[in-house]
Amino acid sequence: MAEVTYITGGARSGKSTFAQKMAEELSANPIYLATARIWDDDFKSRVARHQSDRDKKWQTLEEEKQLGTLKLSGKTVLLDCVTLWLTNIFHDNKYDVDKSLMEAQKEWDTLLKQDFTLIVVSNELGMGIHPEHESARKFVDLQGWMNQYIAKIANQAYLMVSGIPIKIK
Repeated sequence: MAEVTYITGGARSGKSTFAQKMAEELSANPIYLATARIWDDDFKSRVARHQSDRDKKWQTLEEEKQLGTLKLSGKTVLLDCVTLWLTNIFHDNKYDVDKSLMEAQKEWDTLLKQDFTLIVVSNELGMGIHPEHESARKFVDLQGWMNQYIAKIANQAYLMVSGIPIKIK
């Protein structure tokens, strides 16, 4: 069974930096598990910025949805991030929340059957403005339910606020 550290917070709260430092303290050769799907040029530049934050000791794996197919036993893995992974699932399921949640939970459960250290980054949505569009409101629900699912089984959990980690579990 995986050892899970869950890190959540708002945009630009320092989640990825905190998670990277944690992974580097645990392993000389951590794995960065990227879940991003490149949607446009802006997103491509965001991915490039994240890549430049990591040096050569990092191995990068890219998987947009099927996390349970990866062989990670004995490794230290930083999954960045749940929100992008869920976006891919939600989009491919034509914005069906129930179907997306079931798929995500099944993949998550399969992933965690392995014996490895997992540091997982997610976004805490729904603490601000109520989304105008129905699909965005549905995604906030999906993200919230999946965050609860992950946090419940996590061995430890942190909320990032303005670059400061607050241990919540």
